Amino acid sequence: MSALVTGDAVVLGLRPARLPSRALALVIDLAVVWAAYILVSLVMLFATASLDAAAQAATTVALFVLVLVGGPIAVETLSHGRSLGKLACGLRVVRDDGGPIRFRHALVRGAMGVIEILLTFGVVACIASLVSERGRRIGDVFAGTLVVRERVSSGWAAAVPPPPPWLVGRFAGLDLSRVPDGLWLAVRQYLMRMRQLDPQVSWTMAVRLAEDMAACTGTPLPDGVPPAAYLAGVVGERQARDARRAFGPGQAGGGTVAAVAPPWFVGLGPGPVRGSGAGPRPAPVPPAVFPSAGLPASGGAAEPTGSGGPGVEAANNAESRVRSTGFAPPA
Repeated sequence: MSALVTGDAVVLGLRPARLPSRALALVIDLAVVWAAYILVSLVMLFATASLDAAAQAATTVALFVLVLVGGPIAVETLSHGRSLGKLACGLRVVRDDGGPIRFRHALVRGAMGVIEILLTFGVVACIASLVSERGRRIGDVFAGTLVVRERVSSGWAAAVPPPPPWLVGRFAGLDLSRVPDGLWLAVRQYLMRMRQLDPQVSWTMAVRLAEDMAACTGTPLPDGVPPAAYLAGVVGERQARDARRAFGPGQAGGGTVAAVAPPWFVGLGPGPVRGSGAGPRPAPVPPAVFPSAGLPASGGAAEPTGSGGPGVEAANNAESRVRSTGFAPPA
């Protein structure tokens, strides 16, 4: 997938956190965790004073595992990557593709943190973060995560456009578990930068990404759906599933997504199904709202069909083809 992420679409809308901010967040987290560990240890020391030495040793090991290891894992899982130190420093742990982490990501990070942070006093973590291009420690590499800055300037991050309203919920039955993180990252980068790409490059990348996505999901591309709209629909479905996982059912309704759909997707309806002979169903959108798809931006109203010569008739035919799909392939 690296061949599809060209120089025109390599900017991920997240800024990786560097060692100073991560070290400050880690110091805050360690101070809180050790304070909790000492407090719980004192309580358990008085509670287990009547037990023998073996029972006290087992209690000490259990406290170490539960508080110093299990505590950070539970906090990162429940807060979706924001511990107290990261919250204070404006950081968050996310997946490599920018999505929220799950329990398995926090578990791998916590298990590796015992070795590279607790047992080596953070020396291994600091060296790994300095060597890594994106400031990741070993736990991040094994877990497939990245610590990013959330407090950035408003012009830095680019949002992934939501799918067209008529595609919301259409891909609810797709199996997205086999889609690799590299493909998700490439699709997100393409959707964020599609309006800035050359029209022919944009169309080619959309087709190739849509074919790769269909191969991973095991479901062929739907008829009459433009490749860019298909990619936006699949990404929107994954974001809706992540939102339902994080906030519960009913928090990622289709109406919300449709209401904020960008102008180059709103009104884009499915074209005719190949071989059915059916015409376009929804009302078309003027070509001017598709600057990223290589469509001409016409400011005036279109002339009625048949009111001009061959040039007007050809333009009307081209407009009819655009209305049927919403995207026009490059010449």
